[in-house]
Amino acid sequence: MTVKQTFKEMITNFAWWRDIITIIIGCAIVAAGFVFFINPYNIVPGGVYGAGIVLHNIFPTIQVGTFGYMMDIPLLIIAIIIFGKQFGGRTLFAAFITPGLMNLFTTLAYPNKEAMQTLDPSLIFGGAIDLSDHLMLTCILGGTILGAGLGLVVRSNATTGGTDIIAMILNKYFHIPFSRGVLLADSCVVLAGLLVIGFGIGLENGESGGWLLSLYSLICIYVSSRVIDYAIDGASYDKLLFIISNENEKLRHFIINDLERGATFLKASGMYTKEDKEMIFLVVSRREVALVQRKVKTIDPKAFLVVTDAYDTYGEGFKPFPEADSILND
Repeated sequence: MTVKQTFKEMITNFAWWRDIITIIIGCAIVAAGFVFFINPYNIVPGGVYGAGIVLHNIFPTIQVGTFGYMMDIPLLIIAIIIFGKQFGGRTLFAAFITPGLMNLFTTLAYPNKEAMQTLDPSLIFGGAIDLSDHLMLTCILGGTILGAGLGLVVRSNATTGGTDIIAMILNKYFHIPFSRGVLLADSCVVLAGLLVIGFGIGLENGESGGWLLSLYSLICIYVSSRVIDYAIDGASYDKLLFIISNENEKLRHFIINDLERGATFLKASGMYTKEDKEMIFLVVSRREVALVQRKVKTIDPKAFLVVTDAYDTYGEGFKPFPEADSILND
């Protein structure tokens, strides 16, 4: 084995261990978010663990994490059968450790088994983080923590299983986009939470005003989704620029030499004038947009400039292409 091959193998092994450690940290953050800010307040943020919260209200002797195992394991088996090698081992790892961490944190946080059944927030660490009178703050904190943890897991080409697997199946057999499949599955879980926790169906004593918890759940879902986007793509997206100008050569010089970017000329035709034009297609980072705007105004004040979000940009100078076993996004 050459020195180059040895070095390449070391880099590969380092990247693998880095991703595994990131997945463990992400799963621990997710578990902590549920145990301290979601489960005690009966907020149902969708997913397998949201369903676990609903079922825990019906069967309080079984912990939310255990329900996670009871639902995740069959889904994982189905996913392996359907997707085979396409279904990443990292997702299997994340899906198995998250419920265990959740049960571990629950055991450490509550003083006894009775407290673990009621999940009374006033009993967590002796009431040190009881936010019963601040449900809005609770769902925002919970959503932020869940989003941060899930974002770390997804960045490492894994998921925690659950409704993601259902969405993958819907994508494969019914051609439903992955994101819409997740939304559909999570909506069913939130509806179940509304029926069981909100209206007390299946419970001896329904919680007064419990239907409001479903509204808090929607806030939690929104916050977590935004934080996931932030964790995966960073604070800002790349920006896509379309420029129509009579000074294309000067703009070309600026883009290549000053901005140090590549761009593409697209053939265009004015609808009113019917004149053939060349439109510049350019992708830049968000912080470069103002620079381009000022330069275009200086070079050609009569130019036409459109700026829009580029959700994902792959290739030289931007993000690397996803690995073969990365998450389905379409």
